[in-house]
This record gives sequence, structure tokens and C-alpha cells, in this order.
Amino acid sequence: MYPKLIIDMKKLESNIDACAKITRDDGGCSMMIVTKCLCADRVVCEMIAKHPKVDFLADSRVENIKKYSDLMAPYGKQSVLLRLPMMCEIEDLVKHVDISQNSEMATIRAIAEEAKKQGKTHRIILMVDLGDLREGMFYQDEIKILEAAAEIEAMDGVELYGMGTNLTCYGAIIPKNDNLSILCDIAGKVEAKIGRKLELISGGNSSSIYLIWKNDMPEKISNLRLGESFLLGNDTAYGETDPGTCHDAVLVEAQIIELKDKPSLPIGEVGKDAFGNVPEYEDRGIISRAILGIGKQDTEVDGMIPLDERIEVLGGSSDHMILDMTKCKGDYKVGDTVKFRLEYGALLKASTSAYVEKEYI
Repeated sequence: MYPKLIIDMKKLESNIDACAKITRDDGGCSMMIVTKCLCADRVVCEMIAKHPKVDFLADSRVENIKKYSDLMAPYGKQSVLLRLPMMCEIEDLVKHVDISQNSEMATIRAIAEEAKKQGKTHRIILMVDLGDLREGMFYQDEIKILEAAAEIEAMDGVELYGMGTNLTCYGAIIPKNDNLSILCDIAGKVEAKIGRKLELISGGNSSSIYLIWKNDMPEKISNLRLGESFLLGNDTAYGETDPGTCHDAVLVEAQIIELKDKPSLPIGEVGKDAFGNVPEYEDRGIISRAILGIGKQDTEVDGMIPLDERIEVLGGSSDHMILDMTKCKGDYKVGDTVKFRLEYGALLKASTSAYVEKEYI
């Protein structure tokens, strides 16, 4: 059935190998592999859990981690919740997740109480906001960070496992040696405050990995959280290819449901489309237009790159994708399929859609 994700397990594993070469072998950092973009697909997660150089499996949703929490102990891995925990999910968090990223003391206190009820110790990564303005205690509030660390250290039920930061995801701030060094400096002061070394200083996501191959990663950074790097082979700071990775480990294949010659300009007064946007069109005369059975409910159509370079994506609606097939006219017919590489947003939505099948090769 179509549309479908085609997941090349050997290429994904090879991408993990390449990321491990950079992160662990060259950079001396442990590696979290982020599972959210494939919606914690069980087949892929088991491959990740088995990989000898993966230290943690991480996701933004407790619901996703539940899908593979049983794999952690057998393969000697730990699970990490990336999104700050909601109060309503703390019971499940403590039950199913080993480590969570946190920035609110009220939440951490609630986790500690629940962990004591369950007879567990839950590990905390205290997040610091270096200016991207997403989660974290703001780096200029150093006294508050030190006070929080000391309070966590004194609590039963939780352990201050490490510190971390996130960059590029909201404010698009690029990780650099200078801003990550601020995290390292604060972490050093926290270690002096609590009288021991932290297990982990997490220096960000796939936008930070380039600092290792450019020999500019601060020495104290000891962990990276990698999603797009292993899935799509992308450094997300400057759009470079991570050395040794490929971009086609996961593809989408969709079927042609209409193929006709039509004008390139809609006829009549242009208003708003189904998503409230006013589209603009280029007059190309009569073109060969294909409609595919996939749409914005399933993916980001603008983030799909046809493997056949003669094809151009024109746009889409909720359930349809429109292509210009003029340069390959005669090579396709109704019922044929078109394959696409994916940008991150397109892959995330396609993995989440209930209408997109999966095929493993």
C-alpha cells in the first residue's frame, strides 16, 4: 500500500556508525540517538538499542519511550526524555524513563516524591538556556542554577546526573565554542558546589556535531543528542553532510492517481487555499501535472525531494501532492510511484501519520 516510508536498516546502521566515529571516537562524547522522528518505530529502536556504540535512546514523548522501555536493561542502555516533563505524566515518567531533562524545581520536586513512592532514583539533567530561548534556566541566573543544583543534590528520589543545553531548535542560535563554553563553566561551578563530577555535560543536538570535526568542541562537553544526523546525515547548523553518512536511509514512495496536461495557472480569482494561505503561481503554459495520493495531512510536501530530478514539486492540499512532470512526460502513468528524499519536518510528519505505511529493507 502507498504512501509508504521505505526504511533502509543497513543505511541507518551505517549512519549510526558514522555518527559514533565522529562523536565517540573522535570527540570522546557519549551518544544519545533520538527516536522521535520515526515515532519510536519498534524495529528501528531495537536496532539502535543493540548498537554497541549507542549509550542512550532519547525521545520527546513518554508515550514513545514506553514502546521500547523494555529494551533498555537487556542491552545496557538508558532512556532519556528530552522535552521537559509535564506534571500530568510524572508517574509514567518515573515508571518508564531513566533520565529526564528539567528546568523547573517544582517539577523536579514532584519527580522526587513520585520516585520515592516507586522505590526508584530518577536521574535529572538540569538544562541551561544559552540564548536560544527555549527550555533551561537562563545562563545569566548563575546563582539560581547553583542553588537548584544544590537542592537537587540534597533530594532523595532523584540524582543530579548532568547538565545540558539546546540550541538552533527555536531561536536558531548556532552552537559555538564560546556559548558552549559558558555551559562548561557553569557545570564546573556546579561540580565545585556539590563536591563531585557530573556524569554528563550534553552539548546539544545535530547542530553541535560539526564542532567535533572542526576541532572546536569545548573539552568538557561529554555528550551529544543526535536525531537528524543519523536519520538524514545532516549537520543542522550549516547544512553540511556529516562525514560518512548518507541522506537516503529513509524515503517516501507515493502513487500517481491522476496524470493530465493542464494549465499551470489556476483559472479565476485567487483567494485563500485550504490552509489560509494566498498562493502564487508561475505561468509555464500547459504542463504535465501529476497528482499523488499523499498530502499535507501526511507530510510537509515542500520538504520532499524527488529522486527523479526531472520532477518538480508544485505544492499540495490536505490529501494531494501536485507535481510538474513535463520534463519526464511519457515515462510515468497512473498507478506508477514516485520516490522522495525527505527533509526533517517531512519525515517527522510522515512517520506520525497513520496513513503512511512502513517497509523495511
